Amino acid sequence: QLQLVESGGGSVQAGGSLRLSCAASGRTFSTYSAGWFRQAPGKAREFVAAITWSGGSTIYADSVKGRFTISRDNDKNTVYLQMNSLKPEDTAVYYCAARASATLLTVPAYYSYWGQGTQVTVSS
Repeated sequence: QLQLVESGGGSVQAGGSLRLSCAASGRTFSTYSAGWFRQAPGKAREFVAAITWSGGSTIYADSVKGRFTISRDNDKNTVYLQMNSLKPEDTAVYYCAARASATLLTVPAYYSYWGQGTQVTVSS
């Protein structure tokens, strides 16, 4: 079983930056594609970014393209989400997820493993 634990959330002002981390344990993380999703109060969980097992390919939601960067360090079993130029609409609980496939997908239902989430709050 793969376990995922997010960290790095917090409160920042608009225009600020945060870096989220997702630490994996339990299985060889380098064989899993990973993604970040977020969920604001009263809204459905939405895709943010995803990365292949090797880190060679990434995809982003249009709303974060150019501001967020997903990366991974398989030696540390960790996936990161660098978030710059944050906006109040980025406020949400951010979740790390993983799936045992090389295909990058944006639908939450295709991810088998999830972390507990970390809160990001951006004030104007």
